[in-house]
Amino acid sequence: MRRRARPIEPFLWLLFSAGGVLAALFLPVVVLLFGVVYPLGVIGPPTDPGLHALTAHALTRVVIFGVCVLSLFHWAHRFRFTVLHGLQIGRLDRVVSVFCYGAALAGSLAALVVLMRI
Repeated sequence: MRRRARPIEPFLWLLFSAGGVLAALFLPVVVLLFGVVYPLGVIGPPTDPGLHALTAHALTRVVIFGVCVLSLFHWAHRFRFTVLHGLQIGRLDRVVSVFCYGAALAGSLAALVVLMRI
């Protein structure tokens, strides 16, 4: 009996939805703090040693890495379908998929390198 190949599409939709949820939860807070609250002087900005101490903790690095990876895969999936359906180039699905998910993978590896150097 021949085994059927399982499609990877459900896994990509899982990464898409998880990335969207994490981006919607964490990124507005970061933008609000570093883009509005600290520059306006509502509260004092964190010190460099304080930020370094926070990011030096292993759990913080894992969370930052998870947000980066899932946000990148959310972007990749959204961009892939926007390009395919918006430009009507469904015949290039494989090329667009390799570009999008390859870019997300490269960005994830870059985030890992940066976090390991902290």
